[in-house]
Amino acid sequence: MPAVTVSPVPARRFSPNPLVAFYQSSIGKKWVVALTGIVLIVYVLGHLAGNLQIYLGQDRINNYAEFLHNLGPLLWLIRLFLLACFVIHIVATIQLTIQNRQAKPQKYAVPGYQASTPASRTMIVSGLIVLCFVIYHLLQFTLELTHPGYRHLHDSLGRHDVYHMMIIAFRHLFISLFYVLGLFLLCTHLSHGFASVTQTLGINNRKIARVISAGGVTLAWLVFLGYVSIPLTILLGLVR
Repeated sequence: MPAVTVSPVPARRFSPNPLVAFYQSSIGKKWVVALTGIVLIVYVLGHLAGNLQIYLGQDRINNYAEFLHNLGPLLWLIRLFLLACFVIHIVATIQLTIQNRQAKPQKYAVPGYQASTPASRTMIVSGLIVLCFVIYHLLQFTLELTHPGYRHLHDSLGRHDVYHMMIIAFRHLFISLFYVLGLFLLCTHLSHGFASVTQTLGINNRKIARVISAGGVTLAWLVFLGYVSIPLTILLGLVR
């Protein structure tokens, strides 16, 4: 009886997930950083618009806070989405920074242009400080764990008194100074981020790239002035 030869079955090769493969590339991480950064910039602007209502009086900002509270589960879904974007942004930035340091210098999408600024060189360290700032901000004003007494602040209409909560918080010099430092580093990241976005998106017109970058830097420092004006005016007794 002739011997039967059994041919070996070739091992099945699994192709990597295209999204995973894209993220693992340098350009993929840059796109993730850019897109999550845009989401966070929109949030920072919206959050600033809400906070600046403190200058319109107690009723206005408390009414705004009540509106957000009444969103219920939707508000927490938005918060979780923003938190996810924030974490992904940090992780991708750290991975990209390490990857760039290990590899040879890579060219940006804009030929002949590569920016090196203090913000870009200290991205990881300053980013971790910003992370600590954001965590403290959430513990203080959102979860009210560092200052449980805030939960018992209510105005004459029974609404949570965000107006006086902010005043009580920023009357403390060290809290205000920590916020100024955190916001300074945050806006430094924003100013660097606008330049990075133009490079990632491959805007190869230098004039347009410079206009976007300059506009981004201007916007970042206007955001800084808007945010820090709140603790400073409270410290100076202009808002009481």
